Amino acid sequence: MDSRRYAVIGGDLRNVKLAEAIRSDGNHVSLFGFKNAGFGSSLTEAEDLETAVAGSDIVIGPLPCSNDNEILNAPFHDGRIHISDLFRIMKENQLFIAGRISGGIMQMAQSYDIRPIDILEREEMAVLNAIPTAEGAIQIAMEELPITLNGSNVLVLGYGRLGKVLAKMLSGIGSEVYVATRKYSDIAWLKAYGIKPVYMADLNRYLAGMELIINTIPGRVLDHGKLQLIGQECLVIDLASKPGGVDFEKAKQIGIKVIWALSLPGKVAPVTAAGYMKETIYNILQELGV
Repeated sequence: MDSRRYAVIGGDLRNVKLAEAIRSDGNHVSLFGFKNAGFGSSLTEAEDLETAVAGSDIVIGPLPCSNDNEILNAPFHDGRIHISDLFRIMKENQLFIAGRISGGIMQMAQSYDIRPIDILEREEMAVLNAIPTAEGAIQIAMEELPITLNGSNVLVLGYGRLGKVLAKMLSGIGSEVYVATRKYSDIAWLKAYGIKPVYMADLNRYLAGMELIINTIPGRVLDHGKLQLIGQECLVIDLASKPGGVDFEKAKQIGIKVIWALSLPGKVAPVTAAGYMKETIYNILQELGV
């Protein structure tokens, strides 16, 4: 692959490791938005946003891109990076690759003649990203529960990419794994794999017997009524993106411990996650012929 010029703007430790990995392939990489990171990097941060973006072919943003459609997600930056400022600096038809780009940001990019690509919409990235997410959730469960996962009743809500990886890992540990889904095709696959299927319509019958519940569904699954059926000793881990799949206020009132674990790949395995990101970005560029 020919040498390119990248600008990595904002994000967490994944983006720093991504920048380092891309540079190790012989590319030029500018970095901005990490002054308060508190971790070392072989890369030096650019003085300002314009300097970082100047001369770049591809601009890489955070995962997730933003929490409010206006400010870039840059937790290690000492100020705010307005997405509109970034797009204003970028060249016409320049690629902007980030994760979970909202419809509003997509429209903003188009108004500035920027080409946005959501890396999390890529199947290979979504599947690979599920691995560190699942490992991170299992790590949290092991740290928080006073019992082993081996032999424990564990309910996974949803059987998408992440649900599939979680069910496989938990089964390997020796958990009694139940998976709740709405699709009849998923029920068939769960039966084929020896995992206990739960029709979502029958969910209420299973909640009381669980020691661990992990939600992967991006929608309000555990509402007030369902939370009241969960045992006080049960741990709930929510992996769904904002606004989450649990009524957190009601869970607090009832006394059920809920951990909303966002961006686990960046926290538990940033180097591995960065490798997945790099692989996917290279795939994108190859497909586009850039």
